[in-house]
Amino acid sequence: MDGSGKTVGFRLWPPIAVGGPLLVGWLATVLWGDPVDLGGWRVPVGSALVLAFAVWNGWSLWLFGRHRTGLLPGQPTREIIEEGPYRLSRNPLYVGLLALYVGLALLAPTFWGLVLLPVAVLLLSWGAIGPEERFLHERFGATYDDYARRVRRWL
Repeated sequence: MDGSGKTVGFRLWPPIAVGGPLLVGWLATVLWGDPVDLGGWRVPVGSALVLAFAVWNGWSLWLFGRHRTGLLPGQPTREIIEEGPYRLSRNPLYVGLLALYVGLALLAPTFWGLVLLPVAVLLLSWGAIGPEERFLHERFGATYDDYARRVRRWL
């Protein structure tokens, strides 16, 4: 937390947690090439994932605005959103970021970026999800605990 008890303190900002491994994978591809040709299927699948990210995360972000609760670091969290994508995942924005990661890795293409996807998941879990879950438990108590029991962390 930031000390006020109203905002979460990330260990690692989510776009960095996801973008860092993708960038490293892309650099590895540029420097050493890819040992595997991802084939022509990668373009329609990558494009579909980028589109899914835009729709899914757009919906999720719209709900933040509709509920007038903070999205960015430093903005206060006023309530737990339990509708739309938040009925399926406690972290729909992160699910969307990971879909974007895979989509961009396929479109780039970077095999090494795909290989590093688990690193992005681990960094996201350690840097953002863990601190957020502790913050939400401390801030909302039983309300958040009940939500966490009903809704999966990912999908």
